[in-house]
Amino acid sequence: MIQWSGGKLLHIHIAPSASYEMEELQQAELIAGKGIVGDRYYNGTGTYSPKPDVREVTLFDIDVLDALARNDPPLQKEAIVLTPADHRRNLTVQGVPLNHLVGKRFRVGEVVLRGGRLNFPCKYLEELLGMPLYLPLYNRSGLNCWIESGGIIRPGDAVEPLDDA
Repeated sequence: MIQWSGGKLLHIHIAPSASYEMEELQQAELIAGKGIVGDRYYNGTGTYSPKPDVREVTLFDIDVLDALARNDPPLQKEAIVLTPADHRRNLTVQGVPLNHLVGKRFRVGEVVLRGGRLNFPCKYLEELLGMPLYLPLYNRSGLNCWIESGGIIRPGDAVEPLDDA
């Protein structure tokens, strides 16, 4: 069992449809069983929308972006610099052990999420960004979640474990 006291939401991003540029939001409404209002998966227009899976909201750890920029561990010839919009996940967080939250409940602001499955890198992201990302993001490509209890979230909101996280 991991000991975790909480982290912070840094960025919120959505895209209205597959391949569209990610738009940064200063607040977002999350709806249980649907997703983030205005996002491609909420709208059913995401690349993987036709495939049943957990992707109401996706999280990504800012520390991974920092590691890629340092080429740590060295998985490619040079460092890869990505912005929080580039990874194409909805929420960029800090201080949150995403790989340990599969099946766990946690709170982001007033919203309750349950970790569904780890997100794996895909060749689609490599093609979209024109960068070799598959191996550097393997096992650190984020967390797909269900929304158990919706509400409004904003950058700066606390990300906190609930009773079983």
